[in-house]
Amino acid sequence: MSNAAQRPSVLFVCVHNAGRSQMAAAFLTHLAGDRVQVRSAGSAPADTVNPAVVEALKERGIDISAETPKILTTEAVQASDVVITMGCGDTCPVFSGKRYLDWQLDDPAGQGVDAVRPIRDAIEQRVRGLLAELGI
Repeated sequence: MSNAAQRPSVLFVCVHNAGRSQMAAAFLTHLAGDRVQVRSAGSAPADTVNPAVVEALKERGIDISAETPKILTTEAVQASDVVITMGCGDTCPVFSGKRYLDWQLDDPAGQGVDAVRPIRDAIEQRVRGLLAELGI
């Protein structure tokens, strides 16, 4: 079995893929490195990542300025072991054999960096908890 096949894959989904799911994916990539395959997507992706989110992550030494919101695809869900939704409701396709988590988090859309920081910190805590659950 290849190393890639043993890596758990996690997909973070929010509506716009411009804030919460981008932060979660960035933290998981930052903390787990190549030990986890990380994806993020949105059911109705925005044109750009929220600048306040980019700024809030930069304060933690994580640069997502080159990221762009991506559309949620059935293939992305099928390719993931864990699917974490963040307020996208019924728009996320559900497949048997996947683990689904729903993280209730405030939407940073339209918020300044001061409002984004507590959301960022809540996401970081949840990602650290997820890593512990995955044994990484």
